[in-house]
Amino acid sequence: MEQLLQVDNLVTQFRTAKGKLKAVRGISFSVKAEETLCIVGESGCGKSITSLSIMGLLPSNGEISQGSIRLGNEELVGKSDERLREFRGNKMSMIFQEPMTALNPVFTIGFQLREPLRIHKNMTKKEATAKSIDILTKVGISSPEKMLNQYPHELSGGMRQRVMIGMALACEPSLLIADEPTTALDVTIQAQILDLIDTLKSEMGMGVVFVTHDMGVVAEVADRVMVMYAGEVVEVGTVDELFSNPGHPYTKGLLAAVPNVDDVDQDLSIIPGSMPSLDDQITGCRFHSRCPYAMDVCKEKTPPSFKVSGTQEVKCWLQEVDNNGKSTTSSGSGEIKEILSN
Repeated sequence: MEQLLQVDNLVTQFRTAKGKLKAVRGISFSVKAEETLCIVGESGCGKSITSLSIMGLLPSNGEISQGSIRLGNEELVGKSDERLREFRGNKMSMIFQEPMTALNPVFTIGFQLREPLRIHKNMTKKEATAKSIDILTKVGISSPEKMLNQYPHELSGGMRQRVMIGMALACEPSLLIADEPTTALDVTIQAQILDLIDTLKSEMGMGVVFVTHDMGVVAEVADRVMVMYAGEVVEVGTVDELFSNPGHPYTKGLLAAVPNVDDVDQDLSIIPGSMPSLDDQITGCRFHSRCPYAMDVCKEKTPPSFKVSGTQEVKCWLQEVDNNGKSTTSSGSGEIKEILSN
């Protein structure tokens, strides 16, 4: 499969009264056509800011200060607003978490569906209307002609989210970013929306970046998973690798906090402490204050990304030990061996 999206060393920061604060700290990842990459982590870890950076939709005090974002052969960082508008909705689209705030309440569904088709595809009103009916049918709406004349407040949450998906896919983009699109929906509608996105991804050959904090959703839709903490990528790998062999203590903590419906006596695990704020000055690993395995080296040196396999990388000093239990460098090797033996 062709490489669709390539993000390299992305740094996104915000201008505040306290100075410039980094929300995304030098992250790199890629997405292929027909692949779903799930970005997971707690609220405030930088998931949504990463998505908005790709889309060029940062708030006025936000900026990309470093790095590269390439969609196909096009570099997006530094592009003018006018040029980015040509990409948004056409080559890349985004589904937002709350459709009621993303849809314009004063325009009909038909008007909002036709608009991107007329702008990006130069369709006539009649052509755009026919295409809109086809789109609504594709996303599972039984009376599409009627819905064209309705307003967002007249629809249920599930129907509004389907309309949002239809709008995002109207111009058949190569990249779809879904920012927690099922959070506000009940589990039945959630399952339908996830199946719909997966089906349309295969039919249209899209790459999907799926932002979520729900590990159950990750297990359902992901091909690969990227775990973020405090603006950094701490682990990336295939969905099977992360569920069967999580390498970072933070990833293990997220998985341990997922309830098991088959175990009524299960004691849910928690990750102690809270996410650091953007202006916290942290030396070493940004997770060390909450990590049960933290060593001296974790507090002193920022860990590099260690390759666990051809597809899995973990940013943790515990991975410094090779397959024979020997430290690959001298940093904290005694502590690491002691931890692994317990």
